Amino acid sequence: MDLFFTMLVPLIIGGVAIYAAGRRVDVYAALVKGAGSGLDTLLRIVPSLVGLMTAVSMLRASGALELLAQVLAPVMGRLGLSPELLPLMLVRPVSGSAALGVGAELIAAYGPDSELGRTAAVMLGSTETTFYTIAVYFGAVGITRTRYAVPAALCADLTGFLASAWAVRVCFG
Repeated sequence: MDLFFTMLVPLIIGGVAIYAAGRRVDVYAALVKGAGSGLDTLLRIVPSLVGLMTAVSMLRASGALELLAQVLAPVMGRLGLSPELLPLMLVRPVSGSAALGVGAELIAAYGPDSELGRTAAVMLGSTETTFYTIAVYFGAVGITRTRYAVPAALCADLTGFLASAWAVRVCFG
């Protein structure tokens, strides 16, 4: 059975190539054309991604993220969220790798079985890297005006953060 799952992707690719050849499609030309289109998309997306990653790195290195967390701590308490989760909540919509780093730091500091560690883990799994996703997908199709997409996605992230904390409290008491 392990061999089947190991060979699954090559079998699918081979099956598609055989099917295309049977329909008299020049498989190699289609592959080259698709690769060229993929590179064009990559060239449109990379500047947005580089800018996004640079901004996240600068915010973390400058300490601005921690300062903002201190300022918003009273609001967090009223929402039933631990103020220690704020850096994760601020970074998650921007960068998945930075959020994973913040989450790992929280879990290392408070433990994986603590309420804070569990909440951080659930937040990482139930929210999206909003700005990264918008940069990639909107950039791929050439959309420059996001209009309501960003506010709606950030509302969904906030809902995910609040629901994560609630779910951990309900399930783990």
